[in-house]
Amino acid sequence: MPSLQQTLLGKVPEASLDYCIGLWEEEPFRFKLSKTRSSKLGDYRYDPKTKSHQVTVNEDLNPYQFLITYIHEVAHRRVHQPKGRLKPHGAHWKHEFRRLLLPLMNDQVFPDDVLRPLARHMKNPKASTAGDPLLFQAISTYNLENDGVRIINLKVGESFLLRSRQFQLIEKKRTRALCLDLGNRKRYLIPMIAEVSPL
Repeated sequence: MPSLQQTLLGKVPEASLDYCIGLWEEEPFRFKLSKTRSSKLGDYRYDPKTKSHQVTVNEDLNPYQFLITYIHEVAHRRVHQPKGRLKPHGAHWKHEFRRLLLPLMNDQVFPDDVLRPLARHMKNPKASTAGDPLLFQAISTYNLENDGVRIINLKVGESFLLRSRQFQLIEKKRTRALCLDLGNRKRYLIPMIAEVSPL
């Protein structure tokens, strides 16, 4: 099984690698790369049976999105309480996320066009970078491959194809979009980061 350093090498900006490994050394967790998930970029899980912590991050993210997601999930690991009394993205998590990301908020790690919207975002971080269109779009310009369009990039009223179904974007909410299925005429909430094909 590859070490965390081997796993993170090339996934996060080089200047952040030692810091990321240091966070794991302070409070270890199982780390896994995940295949692309349209509903989330990463996640944190606690297994009460084994009292173990796991962090996953989608393997296809560009280094800046990967790093932010990694720190986001490590912050969940740091504030986790087995009794579950804290809100997942409440004040404790926001404080810890800001504290962990602050040492990386410099031009050695992030390019200026990402650093500026990221600094604004971190004043009151949201549950997902997709909830912050300016930051999400700035990060998306560094995608490793010219991937498909995401719902967050569409305009209200535009139609798109998702899993062979045609939808129309009705309204953008914080992290999800209200969309009309043009086949059955039902409305659905779809994650803003979902990759779609515009019609």
